[in-house]
Amino acid sequence: MAINETRLRQRIEAQARRIKKADRERPNVMSQTVFIGTLGLLLTLPIIAGAYIGLWLDRGSEPYSVRWTLGCILLGVVIGAFNAWYFVKERE
Repeated sequence: MAINETRLRQRIEAQARRIKKADRERPNVMSQTVFIGTLGLLLTLPIIAGAYIGLWLDRGSEPYSVRWTLGCILLGVVIGAFNAWYFVKERE
């Protein structure tokens, strides 16, 4: 009986340590806010950069052209989505 009690005590102590560790590592409001803000920047900055680069390239081409702008915005969407996906994957 003493062996079973010892095993039970060890399992309970291990579970208590896991609960305390999970409570210490629980994300708070500030860390969640920083995570969402970083995720937003990783997604939007390439799109904005693509719009500015495309606009700059379109100014040098024929009048009323939006080819470069649209193409660079779409490239920014792809890069931003990859950045966000990679950031979330690394966080897991």
